[in-house]
Amino acid sequence: MSDAHSTEHSSAPSFTIETAKVLAEVAHNRQKDKLKRPYREHVIAVGDALADFDDDIRIAGYLHDIAEDTPITRQALLDMGVSERAVGIIERVTKRLHDNPDDYQAGIRFIAEDHDATLVKIADNAHNSLPERVRALAEKWPDKPPVTKYRDARPVLYSAVDVEEVRKILARVNPWLLEELDDRLDEEDDVDYENLSYDDAGPEAAQ
Repeated sequence: MSDAHSTEHSSAPSFTIETAKVLAEVAHNRQKDKLKRPYREHVIAVGDALADFDDDIRIAGYLHDIAEDTPITRQALLDMGVSERAVGIIERVTKRLHDNPDDYQAGIRFIAEDHDATLVKIADNAHNSLPERVRALAEKWPDKPPVTKYRDARPVLYSAVDVEEVRKILARVNPWLLEELDDRLDEEDDVDYENLSYDDAGPEAAQ
């Protein structure tokens, strides 16, 4: 009986979403972002934006900057019970681990090669692109628009995953970007709807 209980206990997940949130808050507790706001607010927002996805992706969202901005190592995360998959996502979105950390767009293309990492990066990008944040950054650096790189990264990231996955993330963290997404989809849609005939609509239209 005790053996069965111990087996059942050991099969339970050892690192939960709630644990990830607590670790993120503690690890980034004293850090500030470019606008001198508590950095933990950013990492929590990114994790929250991924609420429609599985635990590994959500955990990676909360911890997406932990390898970038804290001394916590890969092995330490694994020892805490973070899954290999979640650690892999965290490492892929960690700029300092890229071949050329100074080449932002190359890093985005590398991230976009992995579906799960792309979702985390979309959430990160969306929170960094909130209207009030964009305005504040523009006021702080009027001669150097700081959000251009985020805007330029979005088409690469969006094209790497299903559009409905993008919508779910944006709806949670930055609904203002949904209009931009729809505009982009309209531009990519080359069907001439004004001159579309009944016959062109395909067999489905007749059913």
